Amino acid sequence: MHILLTNDDGVLAPGLLALVKPLNKLGKVSIIAPSRNWSASGHVKTMHRPLRVWETHLADGTLANTCDGAPSDCVALGILGLIEKPIDLVVSGINPHANIGHDVTYSSTVMAAMEAAIAGIPGIAVSLDSSHMHQDPLDSAPAAEVAYTLIQQIMQGEHSAHMLLNINIPYQPLENIRGVEITRQGTRVYNDELECRVDPRGKKYYWIGGNEPSGLDDPGTEFWALSKNYVSITPLKLDLTANELIPDFTDLNLKLA
Repeated sequence: MHILLTNDDGVLAPGLLALVKPLNKLGKVSIIAPSRNWSASGHVKTMHRPLRVWETHLADGTLANTCDGAPSDCVALGILGLIEKPIDLVVSGINPHANIGHDVTYSSTVMAAMEAAIAGIPGIAVSLDSSHMHQDPLDSAPAAEVAYTLIQQIMQGEHSAHMLLNINIPYQPLENIRGVEITRQGTRVYNDELECRVDPRGKKYYWIGGNEPSGLDDPGTEFWALSKNYVSITPLKLDLTANELIPDFTDLNLKLA
């Protein structure tokens, strides 16, 4: 199996490094990851300028490619020929914070996996449910072992070429993780605030900030699973159509005149 590994935190992020050794047990791992952090950038594809790619080395000496584009660009480059051997799976992560509920529309981690699914290659996003207030370096090794164990089983089973999975792992020692739940997308509650400041030249500028987001702890959602120390696996799909609303608008018999 040939795995393309990427992330949205930058090629030198510890979460990506943590995945390299476990995934190597599954087959060949090629790395194309962005040169900088693209967190919360969504599904970006660079069309207005050329992309630059160069080789670098991770902290353990592993050879990797890095790109000045977005995570989605990294995946597109690999799929379109930067990597010669056909790609069987794209893994994106490990993101240091959970991508749950409405986060998936913002998350470049998830959108890199979606870029693979669009191209007919299974994509799996992996995130760690650590607090945004956590100050010390994160230990991603347990999450990497969990990801390896689950990916091995998933790829051995039947799956669609357009499979898109969003995996969130509790930030806990392995012995504290209770198991796995297949979940649905929950509801994120954001606590955003707008802060206006003035620069030294007297001009206003703005920060969008606020307290750490929360979520509704509905049974069967990622929030519920993570709160009980279960790994959450949420199957996602590319079709965003609200099919249940189509009859409502059809009944309006909308006209242009």
